[in-house]
Amino acid sequence: MNFKLKALAWLAPALCACLLPPASLAQSPAPYPSQPIHIVVGFPPGGVPDTLARILAEKTKLDQPIVVDNKPGAGGNLGGETVSRAKPDGYTVMMGGIATHSINGSIYPNLPFDMVKDFSPILLVASTPNVLVVHPSVPAHNLAELIALAKAQPGQLTYGTPGIGTSPHVAGEMFNSLAGVQLRHVPYRGRALAVPDLLGGHIATMFDNLPSALPAIREGKVRALGITSLKRSASAPDIPTLAEQGLSGFEADSWLAIFGPGKLPPEIQNKLAAEAQRVFSLPEVQTRMKALGMDPIVLGPNALAAHQRSEIAKWAKVIREAGIKAE
Repeated sequence: MNFKLKALAWLAPALCACLLPPASLAQSPAPYPSQPIHIVVGFPPGGVPDTLARILAEKTKLDQPIVVDNKPGAGGNLGGETVSRAKPDGYTVMMGGIATHSINGSIYPNLPFDMVKDFSPILLVASTPNVLVVHPSVPAHNLAELIALAKAQPGQLTYGTPGIGTSPHVAGEMFNSLAGVQLRHVPYRGRALAVPDLLGGHIATMFDNLPSALPAIREGKVRALGITSLKRSASAPDIPTLAEQGLSGFEADSWLAIFGPGKLPPEIQNKLAAEAQRVFSLPEVQTRMKALGMDPIVLGPNALAAHQRSEIAKWAKVIREAGIKAE
């Protein structure tokens, strides 16, 4: 082999190496998001959390679809566990709220996740008050009359709930404490089983989510005595609050928020928060939410984190004092 051939043989590997892309460029990740995003809802289709998740899926402009995954069970804990264990890459988030991220930690002794450490707050979306309703046969047309009736018949008046530890349950126990009465708790396995008994007069009262209760209220099938927010709802401004009727400071709203797995990278957390904030700030979306009985909030990660801390402390006290325990 002459000198020139030897030189070419020696240079060939180096030339080939120069033609290959640098390893760092070949392995650089695609811009987020590069695949569908799954939003987990820990409750069945058709409820408020599911509705909000589907609004986000419908209106998003992230160049990738958002897929709603309903994983009902254990008061929302099944969905919470799924997201808490997901890879923190922004492709699995959840529509959580008062149950999964403030109440359940005090109800379930073996909760399979930490409500704070295992999640990254993204957006506080909306709140919805519970509403105290009674069967029309109950001789009480306002809060004062109901309290007088309950005190005259301690332990006789019943209130139904979708189950132990649900937001209507803890609202009822807060009511018992502040009003000084003893409404008797009757837990059901879901709202779908509780409402027929209320409509049939088998239970006297119920704290129900306002969006769910509005149709029956408007049809006169139940009588609304007061809502559990500090101010009246734009969805039902004629229903007074319990606070303005004498239960000062009474507030037991359900709230909905988007969380990702813990240790979500800040750039992904902020991108998701910005897009969700854009969607839930749209005038047509806010109008739709109000028509369904929800009050839009739309606040980012820091505000959601502060709200969650406050709610955990508030409901832990109520649950402890009432002795509420999961079955």
